[in-house]
Amino acid sequence: MRSADSTSTSRSRARLPTEFRAIATVSATIACGGHVFHDAGLLERALTHRSAAAIHNERLEFLGDALVGMIVAEALYMRWPKAAEGELTRARAELVRESSLAELARKLELGQRIVLGPGEMKSGGHRRDSILADVLEAVVAAIYLDAGFEACRAAVLPWFADAIEALPPPHKLGKDAKTRLQEWLQARQFPLPAYSLLAETGEDHAKSFRAECALSEPDVRREGEAPSRRAAEQLAAEAVLQVVAPGT
Repeated sequence: MRSADSTSTSRSRARLPTEFRAIATVSATIACGGHVFHDAGLLERALTHRSAAAIHNERLEFLGDALVGMIVAEALYMRWPKAAEGELTRARAELVRESSLAELARKLELGQRIVLGPGEMKSGGHRRDSILADVLEAVVAAIYLDAGFEACRAAVLPWFADAIEALPPPHKLGKDAKTRLQEWLQARQFPLPAYSLLAETGEDHAKSFRAECALSEPDVRREGEAPSRRAAEQLAAEAVLQVVAPGT
């Protein structure tokens, strides 16, 4: 599929900085996230932040945002044929929020491939959630322009497979584990849980947090480990729920 954006990218490649052009000269085709690009210029643009060049990824980000929403919405619609609109909307919001997209970008190792201007590079822009989420959406749009919607969906849907599988049942959406545990305890007039950080390990770009959720009544303690403290606490709360109230 040839587009105006891909054509303009090819024509403008000669005007790009040397380090930007080098991305495309390594090979005639470039792989990213399971897709091999026929037009390497599209991937160049998708990976380029506005701080680095006049030709950057903001327009692709705009298109990619809509494509990600469509792909995820379709997957949820097919997965939960009886779910209400509100439940599907909450599930989609959980999957496409900035932090979720940034985490996917990290798994795809996009951070180390982003082309940034000197200021953003110095401030660690390649680790920032907003920049990572934007570049992921831009890459999705680049895949779509390079090969069409079917190929785009085939490449992108597996990125979300684990997150979709981990979603709670539709009726529990919108209430995370900590909220559900708190409501369960309050309904029985039990003391609220105590959360504590047990360990923080790893480099800045690959942190790991281990947290504990402890109940005094009933006496239950469980741990969770995740790339953020919030997520680790959620996992610990979920583990406690599985003990005191399975199925909640």
